[in-house]
Amino acid sequence: MWAVEITELTKDYRLGFWSKKHKRALDRLSLAVDRGEVFGLLGPNGAGKTTLMKLLLRLTFPTAGSASILGRPLGDVRAHARLGYLPENPYFYDHLTAAEFLNYAGWLCGLDAAERRRRCRELLERVGLVASATVPMRRFSKGMVQRLGIAQALVNDPEVIFLDEPMSGLDPLGRRQVRDLILDLRRNGKTIFFSTHILPDAEALCDRVAVLNGGRLQDLGNLQEILRSSVESIELVLHDPPQQALEALAVFHPTSTRNGNSVRFALPASADVNAVLNAALAAGARVVSLNPVKLFSLEDYFLSRVQARVQARVQESTAGSAEGSARGAESDRG
Repeated sequence: MWAVEITELTKDYRLGFWSKKHKRALDRLSLAVDRGEVFGLLGPNGAGKTTLMKLLLRLTFPTAGSASILGRPLGDVRAHARLGYLPENPYFYDHLTAAEFLNYAGWLCGLDAAERRRRCRELLERVGLVASATVPMRRFSKGMVQRLGIAQALVNDPEVIFLDEPMSGLDPLGRRQVRDLILDLRRNGKTIFFSTHILPDAEALCDRVAVLNGGRLQDLGNLQEILRSSVESIELVLHDPPQQALEALAVFHPTSTRNGNSVRFALPASADVNAVLNAALAAGARVVSLNPVKLFSLEDYFLSRVQARVQARVQESTAGSAEGSARGAESDRG
C-alpha cells in the first residue's frame, strides 16, 4: 500500500469573482509515494507545489481526479489523525510560549496530559528550542517559528509528514538540525513529503523527486539514478602513494596530478570502483577520498528541465501566433 497515491488530480481557480475564466494550477497529476521514503517536490514559484499539498490535506478541493493517503480517501478522519503538516508560512498565536503552543497542539490531537508533557520536552529538544520554551512566540525570529512549526507537525507522532518549504528562514545550524531530523524520521519508518527551493537539501535527503512546472509533472524518478547518469569520471585521491600503488592503478588508465603529498587520479566512469580501491589498498596506499565527478548537479538538472518546458511553450505560442496571422492574411485576401 502506498503512503500517498494521486490519480489525475486537477485544480482550477477562477480568475476573479465574476469571471468565467479559470487558471489551471494543477493539471492531471499522477504519482505515488512509497512508505518510509523521503519524497521531494521541486518546481519554480507557481508550479503547483503548495496547491498539491493543500489538496492532499483537504484545505482546498480538487476540480477533478482523486487521491488517497495510507490507503484511505482524502478527508477520511482516520487518515488525518496519522498526518503531520507544516505550511509554507506558519503563523501561530504569538502570545503563547513555545511550550504552551505545543501543549495546545497535543490537546487538539487528543493526547493526554502526561503524553503532552513528554512530547513537548522531546520535540523542543529535537528542534533546538529548549532554552526558548517559556518565551512568547512574538519574540521569535522567523527561523525559530519555522522550527516550532516542524515540532507541531510531529506532536502526534504521524506516519506521513507534509513539509512545505521546511528550510525557509533557517540559518545553517537550523538547516542541519532539520536535515538530521528528517533522516532520523526516515530511519524510524516515517514518510516525508516535502517541497523545497533549496536544491542541495533535496539532493542530500530525497530518495525520489518530482519536478512540477506550470502545474504539470515534468519528471519523476529515483534521485540516485537521475544523478548517476551524469557521472563523468571518478576522482581518487591518495596520500603520498608508493610506486607500487601507481603501477597497480595504471591498468585502469587514469590521468594523475600530484599536489604536494597528494596524488589525484581521474578514472573513467566505467571503472570498477571496488577493484580500484582493492588495488590501491593492497599496494599500501592511503586513501584520502573517492568521489564521482558529475556533469551536473540536481540544480543543473532541475533548471534544464524547467527551461526546456518554458522554451517548448514559447515555441508553441509563436507557432500559434504565426498560424493565426497566416489565417488572417488569407481571409483579407479573400
